[in-house]
This record gives sequence, structure tokens and C-alpha cells, in this order.
Amino acid sequence: MQSVKPTTAAPPRRLLASMGLDARLVFMVAAIAGIWIVFHLLTGGIFMTARNLWNLSVQAASVGVMVSGMVLIIVMRNIDLSIGSILGFTGMFMAVVNTQLFPQNTWWGALLTLLLGLALGVLVGVIQGTWIAVLGVPSFIVTLGGLLIFRGGAWLLTSGQTVAPLSETFQILGGGLNGSIGGLWSWIVGGAIMAALLITDLRTYQQRSRRGLPNRSVILQALLTGVSLALVLGFILVMVSYADPRSGLPRGIPVPVLIMLGVIAIMIWVVRATRFGRYVFAYGGNPEAARLAGINTTRLTIMVFGVMGLLAALAGAIQTARLNAGANSTGTLSELSVIAAAVIGGTSLAGGTGSIPGAFLGAILMASLINGMLLLDLPSAWQNVVQGLVLMLAVTLDVVVQKRRIK
Repeated sequence: MQSVKPTTAAPPRRLLASMGLDARLVFMVAAIAGIWIVFHLLTGGIFMTARNLWNLSVQAASVGVMVSGMVLIIVMRNIDLSIGSILGFTGMFMAVVNTQLFPQNTWWGALLTLLLGLALGVLVGVIQGTWIAVLGVPSFIVTLGGLLIFRGGAWLLTSGQTVAPLSETFQILGGGLNGSIGGLWSWIVGGAIMAALLITDLRTYQQRSRRGLPNRSVILQALLTGVSLALVLGFILVMVSYADPRSGLPRGIPVPVLIMLGVIAIMIWVVRATRFGRYVFAYGGNPEAARLAGINTTRLTIMVFGVMGLLAALAGAIQTARLNAGANSTGTLSELSVIAAAVIGGTSLAGGTGSIPGAFLGAILMASLINGMLLLDLPSAWQNVVQGLVLMLAVTLDVVVQKRRIK
């Protein structure tokens, strides 16, 4: 029976594998393109305008910031249901600090607000991670409790009152009127990203050739690198095509999108090039073997939840700055979008398998769905239904894939 399997495998998957491409990532890009086309037609040509795509990128930022941390959590066979509440709790804390402790419109006040908020997020994550790793309580229970505790904590900080307005400097984190870098700097950043992609692809190709590893043909590698550069170029063109309503000048890349891209790049490097990243995947693949190999799994679990708390707090800063207010409802159901994005992107709930680039695409897909439904003016109830169905379909796909691997 096993000799028949190669002939019954899907031809597109075999073709992509022969090209050295991840079939799931390719299919996700195709799915995002399909979603964009459908919504563009349904909205009468509004969806793929520069203005809406600019807004879509900002809307994807908070989920995009958190999703890489969720990948590590799930890879280690855990879950974090509290991240939406941590986002709201730390966001409310930063709003209170910014409006009541520091002078308005000072760069150092905004910086200290952010640093204190991030420190609170790390503390919360470490506490939950310690509870899980040291006391042995399942992460589902601990973080479910955290979901309730920190949502209530956000209310208790201000007795349910909304805190506003925040300083103009802090609002930059949310991509408001002053929260983008303009046309010139956008081209500079885009050029740097394109140069980094070109150098990385070239070095990887040369290293694989020197070591005698399987490699793509020169023509295919050049084509794939060209596609990557074209996508970056297209992204920059869209960002600079949306003009500032006050001056008419290009707004450029929003600050929260820069933060998201920076977090994704750092987390990809952590997973691929650091001992910490290798330990996370080793533990997820076989926890007992990881312990026997000398990995301090207790400390590793605490660190991963600390990273998740940090990223949730950073997303809280982005959301709070974007709203220009600390609100009790901030971050509600964000955990749904983040978990769905991670699973859609190829992170297995069974642990040991995950992809940060895939999760990033999953975040874009979830943001695209929400953005399109808002443009269609669908009621929030239907938006929740669609997000729930997407999550169920993603988990179902993961289960099917795991069963095929076992067979």
C-alpha cells in the first residue's frame, strides 16, 4: 500500500515540492488573492483601493504582532486564551499611565508608557507560564482564568470608565494622522527590505550549492526571488499611493505595520537561528526526549509565555494608540483571530509543527475577512459566525493532515 502513496498524492503538491516551495503557503497566498478579488467585486471596487489596503494593513497589525508568539505557544503543545484580555488590560494600564502620570506630548512620557506596559505584559506572561510549568496546571485552564481575570482587571483600573485622550506622541504607535513615515522613508525601507531579500536568497543558494544540498535551478530561483521583490515593490506602491488628507503628500508605511514587520522578522530569526527557537520545536516534537536531552523545559515554558505576554502588551499599545483611548472592550475576541491565524498558517494543535510566515499570512487572511465584512456592513453577529467557522475549518484541516501523517 505504501508504494502506491506517491502516485496518489496531489499533483500540484508534488510539483510545488519539486520546486522547493511550501504548498500550504502557496495555497494561502492564492486564498488571500481570491478573498480580495471577491470582496473587491462585492464592494463595488472599494476593497482593493490604496486607502482600504492601507487601513487593512493597520487593522492586521495587532494580530500580526501576536501571532508569532502564539505559534511558539501551540508548538509547545499549549494554548493561550488570555491574550485578548492581556491586550485590553495592558492597554488600559498604558492609557492610565499616559494620561495621569506623564506630561502630555513628550517623547519620553510616551516611551516610558510603552516600556511600563511591555514590562507588565511580560510579568503577566511569566506568572501564567510559571503556574503552568511549575504547578503543572493545564495551560487551557490557567489562560482561561487569565481571560476572565485580566478582562475584569481592565475594568477595575478605571471602574469601567474610558480613558482619553492620549498624548499625540503615543498615538503614533497606532498609525493615526502622524503615525506613518511618509513617501521617502517608505521607499528607503522598501529598498532595504528588497536588498535584504536579494542578499538572503543569494547566500542561501550559494551555501546549499557548496554543501551539496538539493537546490532549485538558477532560473527558478531567479523567478522566485523576482516574485518576492515584486510583492515588496507592490506593497510600497500601495502605501505611498494613499495621500495624507491634510497635505496631499503620501502617507507611506504606517508605524504599526513597521512594528509588525519588525516583530515577524525577529521571530523568524529566533526560530531559525537561535538555541531558544530550536528548543521550542524540540520540546513540541517530543517533550520527554527534550527533558532527557538536558533542556530546562520549565524555564523554556516560562520564557515562551513571557514572550507571548510581551507581544500581547505591544499589540495593546498599538490598539490603544489607534483608538486614542483606553476602553474596556479593547481586545475582545482577539484570541480567536490569533489562534485561527496560527492554525490556518500551518501550526499544528498537536504540537511540534509551526510556521511563522504561514501564521503571518493567516493574520492577513483573518484581517481581510474582517475588513471585507465591515465594508459590506455585515452585522457583528455574522462577523462572529464567519470567524468561528474559519477557526473550525482550520482545526478540521489540521486534524485531517495529522491523520494522513499517521497513516
